[in-house]
Amino acid sequence: MPLPSPATASAEPITATTDAAWLAVLASGIAAAMHIWKLPAALAGIQTDLGTTLVQAGLLLGIIQVASMVGGLATALGGELLGLRRMLLSGLVLLSAASALGAAAPDTNLLMAARTLEGVGFLLAVVVAPALIRKVAPPRRLNIALASWATFHGMATLVGLSAGALFLLVGDWRQWWLVMAAITLLPVPLLLRQVPRDSPSSDSGLRAALRRVRRTVATGRTWLTGIVFACYTAQWMAVVGFLPSIYQSAGMGGPWPGLLSAFVGGVNAIGAVSAGPLLQRGLSERCIASWAFLAMSAASLATFAIEWEEQDNGIVFQLVLIAAFSAIGGLVPAVLTRHSVHIAPPDGSVTAVLGLTQQIFNVGNFLGPMLLALLATRAGGWNTAWWFTCGLSLLGVLLLSFLGRERAAGSGRTEAG
Repeated sequence: MPLPSPATASAEPITATTDAAWLAVLASGIAAAMHIWKLPAALAGIQTDLGTTLVQAGLLLGIIQVASMVGGLATALGGELLGLRRMLLSGLVLLSAASALGAAAPDTNLLMAARTLEGVGFLLAVVVAPALIRKVAPPRRLNIALASWATFHGMATLVGLSAGALFLLVGDWRQWWLVMAAITLLPVPLLLRQVPRDSPSSDSGLRAALRRVRRTVATGRTWLTGIVFACYTAQWMAVVGFLPSIYQSAGMGGPWPGLLSAFVGGVNAIGAVSAGPLLQRGLSERCIASWAFLAMSAASLATFAIEWEEQDNGIVFQLVLIAAFSAIGGLVPAVLTRHSVHIAPPDGSVTAVLGLTQQIFNVGNFLGPMLLALLATRAGGWNTAWWFTCGLSLLGVLLLSFLGRERAAGSGRTEAG
């Protein structure tokens, strides 16, 4: 079934500009997401410096998502009222300030508070970014721009983990936090120069914005899309976030745990950019996501259920399997992001769809690392991690079947109308 056309997906005006505009937004998303991935390679140093436990480490990985869990719709409303460009710029500035604050944290609790502020900045930046790309990308480049946006998390993982692992060879985690504070501000001049100023909508004002958000939230497709997204993000965030710790517990030293984890996170972009050609060939989003979930289950089962350290070159086979888990998994956010920007009702809001789905799937980002850490702690190792990943993948496949029915029912109502 074809998706609604972008022209009817929202009442928001669309402004066509140059490729530089959406590339500036993409660079901002990568810089923002690097704050999530600056932590894993630094966890060992933080635990030594601040006495952080494994469960607290899981909370540190997930707490940056708290703001997104509760503030997605509020951010969407702010984007409707204040403008997408202003929200994105505000998010980058807040991220930078919070990272500098975290560098001075004397204990785990204050570091968690700084990470929570980083979460607010991250939320302001990434909720509005896809809607802003949709507005500023030239129409002939829209599909490429949206597919490229789906790679931002994988690219941030690659750059954040690898740069962090290398930097921590010569510096400490506090210095890395300060470096990240500076890096976050690099896209700001590009945004100011390339992205047009926010212009008021023809249907502006708080009452109109609330009406568009309320109309959007009332659609079942938005909720189901967010929950399916959460089934992916919970397992991917947990596995990749703890991968440096997993490799370190297996006896790997030096920068290799961080570099190999960066590689695993980076190949996620392969799946994201592969989604476009698959969709062009006529495969549905539900079909692509379902097979991706099943492949992730198989790869994670083979990764964690087998004692690879007892096998010759076992670490190589395990790396290939976990890289396949990440690369194939990249298909899921790509097709769900493409789906999300087109499912707002004609009198609804694309930003509200993105805000609500962000709010839902970040519950998975928040809970995933903690749940996996608890499972590993109780089991005495990481060999039971596949219970977690396979369970979430199967739930995602089940919910995708309901998403398909919801879309069919929505189409039927539209045709009847």
